[in-house]
Amino acid sequence: MSKLKKGEKILFGVFGAFFVLAVIGYIALETVRFNSTKPMYENKTHFNLSKVGLRGSTLFREARCTSCHRAMRNGTNMGLSLDGVGSRRKLEWIKAFFRTPEEVYKVQTVDHGLPPKEAAYVTDLPLQDRDAIAVFLSELRSEQGSPSAQRPPEGRSAFIDNMVQMWAPESWKDKYTDIRTQPNIPKDEAGHE
Repeated sequence: MSKLKKGEKILFGVFGAFFVLAVIGYIALETVRFNSTKPMYENKTHFNLSKVGLRGSTLFREARCTSCHRAMRNGTNMGLSLDGVGSRRKLEWIKAFFRTPEEVYKVQTVDHGLPPKEAAYVTDLPLQDRDAIAVFLSELRSEQGSPSAQRPPEGRSAFIDNMVQMWAPESWKDKYTDIRTQPNIPKDEAGHE
């Protein structure tokens, strides 16, 4: 076995240092999170479930949707997080997606569609169950400024301002307006302000 060259030793040393720093950072973050009395991140999604929405929530879990999707802080992150989806999609869009996912989405999906896709069973659920799940998802809403919302946080944001200043071409200043400063908030695709 040959000995490592000087450059290889330096490279492995730098990698080792980054690895040790990452482990220390992870342990520190988890220690802070575990000992904190308040959440690290503000929850900006909410729900006010109707009777049908409550039934849809139960069906969502029973139909194994949580094996791929996350909703109401339950499930996995293998697929899209559905928290706040009701602020982005109308109820009718969600119902149509359950009937013919790829036709509505206008591209091939990873799991929804015809067999042998893993979530092909969704289109075979009874209509009443699919509609209840759609109602449940439509009632998961986002507040303005959450990652799943259509609009950025209200007011000024030093982060957003610095990113726009750093990366946006000068020509965009004349072409686009800052939606945070518009007095009339336009309705999003779901029809919500």
